[in-house]
Amino acid sequence: MTPGSGTLFPEQIQHLGDFSEVAAVELPAIELFQSLGWTHANLYQEFGGESPEGRRTMHTAVLPKRLWAALQDLNSALPPEALNEAVAEITRDRTAMLPTDANAEIYRLLKDGVPVHVQGPDGERKTEIARVIDWRDARANDLLIAQQVWFQGELYKRRADLVGFINGLPLLLIELKGPGENVKDAFR
Repeated sequence: MTPGSGTLFPEQIQHLGDFSEVAAVELPAIELFQSLGWTHANLYQEFGGESPEGRRTMHTAVLPKRLWAALQDLNSALPPEALNEAVAEITRDRTAMLPTDANAEIYRLLKDGVPVHVQGPDGERKTEIARVIDWRDARANDLLIAQQVWFQGELYKRRADLVGFINGLPLLLIELKGPGENVKDAFR
């Protein structure tokens, strides 16, 4: 790993000689992402009031500070109130929806942008679009490959090996297994 790219914690490493899951699969995957322009962070203990990413609990899936910064960069002409509206819409709880409907809604927001309301110079309220991802220039986005991210749902607490955050949104989930693991058992 490159200097300053994150820290491994002893409890993360399964000692299997040089063939540990971390050494054999996780670190090479992180290095591959870094070679593609992604930054890296270990988020094993990254939540709470002091979290640099703004994650307050394991229930928070997005990285609020990165999302806010990306929205500001991509929508510099929109006022903060409109960006707050975009954040609220993107992060709105959709657990009561059918998963397919929730996914379709998020897909549209990511692809087409988030409709937000702004007040025009004449005082009239109009709708603008807040872009969430720059689809034309990938380098304009904040790409973070995060290692060992805890998530807490209604029933379970899980730790993902790698999560790809684009502009603070978790859009890529990678679960890795060491060379000695039975894939079928790992899946179960």
